[in-house]
Amino acid sequence: MRGPLAPSHVPIARSRGERFDDFVLDAVDRLKPKWAEQLSSVEFAVEDVPPVEDLLDGPGRLSSDPIPFGRVQPPTADSPPIVVVYRRPLEARARDRDTLGTLVHDVVVEQVANLLGLSPETVDPGYDDRH
Repeated sequence: MRGPLAPSHVPIARSRGERFDDFVLDAVDRLKPKWAEQLSSVEFAVEDVPPVEDLLDGPGRLSSDPIPFGRVQPPTADSPPIVVVYRRPLEARARDRDTLGTLVHDVVVEQVANLLGLSPETVDPGYDDRH
C-alpha cells in the first residue's frame, strides 16, 4: 500500500499513478459536503492490485466480481478505517479518462457505503442514475 493520499502540488507532467490518486481525492471531496463527519477519521489509499487472497475462488470470496476494485479495512485499536482503491483493475476496465473518473468515483462511493452500512444510493444519490 502506498499509504494515505494527500493533495499534491501540480507538476508539469503527472504520472498515471498521480492522476489516478487525483481521481480518488476528487471522489472523496465530492462526498465530504454531506459525509464530512463520518469520513473525518477514514483514510483513503491506492494499491496497484488486490492482494492474492482477494483473487482466490471459493467460499472465502466476498464478491462475485472476478477482480475486486476496492476494499474497506475496518478500524483497529492501532489504525483508523481505510478505504483502498485498486488502480490497475480500474484502469483496465476504463475506456478513457472520463470513464476512469466515473469508475473510481463509483468504487469510492461503494466502499464508503460498505463502511457506513448504507446503500451506495444513500451515500451518493447520483449513483443510482449510473447503474
